[in-house]
Amino acid sequence: MALFIRRVYPLLSPCHMQKLDCATGPTQGTLPHCRAAPRPDPVNRPHDEASRDTRPNRHPTSPRGCASFPSPLPLSPFPLPASPLAGDRRGGVGGTETPIAEAAATMGDHEARGDDFEKKAEKKLTGWGIFGSKYEDAADLFDKAANSFKLAKNWSRAASVYIKIANCHLKGDSKHEAASAYVEAANCYKKFSPQEAAQALNQAVNLFLEIGRLNMAARYSKDIGEIYQQEQDLEKATDYLERAADLFDSEGQSSQANTIKQKVAEIAAQLEQYPKATEIFEGIARQSINNNLLKYGVRGILLNAGICQLCRGDPVAITNSLERYQEIDPTFSGTREYKLLADLAASMDEGDIAKFTDAIKEFDSMTRLDPWKTTLLLRAKNELKKKEDDEDDLT
Repeated sequence: MALFIRRVYPLLSPCHMQKLDCATGPTQGTLPHCRAAPRPDPVNRPHDEASRDTRPNRHPTSPRGCASFPSPLPLSPFPLPASPLAGDRRGGVGGTETPIAEAAATMGDHEARGDDFEKKAEKKLTGWGIFGSKYEDAADLFDKAANSFKLAKNWSRAASVYIKIANCHLKGDSKHEAASAYVEAANCYKKFSPQEAAQALNQAVNLFLEIGRLNMAARYSKDIGEIYQQEQDLEKATDYLERAADLFDSEGQSSQANTIKQKVAEIAAQLEQYPKATEIFEGIARQSINNNLLKYGVRGILLNAGICQLCRGDPVAITNSLERYQEIDPTFSGTREYKLLADLAASMDEGDIAKFTDAIKEFDSMTRLDPWKTTLLLRAKNELKKKEDDEDDLT
């Protein structure tokens, strides 16, 4: 009975539990309110005492038949958990190791496994194999080692092991697997050395080109260009992005090619190669105007081309460009982009800096200018201010 009460204890109300404790205790009357008392004789007791209800007062919210007792509730039969702040001889909080210590131990285990797999792979390479099978077996072991090093967040070891995997696949004449290994190595190098990541990706691109996987070569050429762009090596970024655009064009993926070409044009403008940037933007606009999906972005591309013309500081060239842009897109003359370029060209022709600034503010209040456009327009404004200062000096 006592065991049953312990199992159903959480389901019982305090009133029921107190009654059951009284009924099943080692001796009746263990609790203060359960002391055995002689039952009064209803026959011999006085009338007023017999008519008085001597049962304990019921709480208004207690269930029927349950009484509220003045004594405290019985203690839980289940032991309370120890304080989470109480440590034991193992150290740490709550008698367990700290999360940092556990994570360090786990990472150490992963690195030890990686060392073991790498040693087995090296041993496999020095042994005998039939028809190149030892290179495949070694590559499998190296792959397990690389995964262990990644789990241990030892990116340098993981990257070097992936290079070994690529060499194993090259000796086994598996160029696609070797290229994939170089890509994995690059992903690890990105964690700590972008330059080495770009070199590994370049190895992968060359292998993909050898086996005719032009789409993969274009994709990773783009990645290399973006790495160099983030590292502010804009010349190399331009080379690889142009290579990626050409490869996408050869695969018939004009949309991706145009996106990359726009990046090339933006970098050219950053390098103050304004004629090259203008030519690229205008070429993209001509190619996109006949595409139902791309023609709606033509006015933005023509705006970029016009801003590059503004940076050259030649009002005549700007006016000629606006006429050429209307030939490319007959609807361009009715757009806010055209109005902005026309107002800026007029203000440059007049040498009016205030009008130049007001035209930019008016357009920016409707369509927010991105940082690239803002930088180039600031250059154009500085050129206009420089001309004005030179004129003042002459007078």
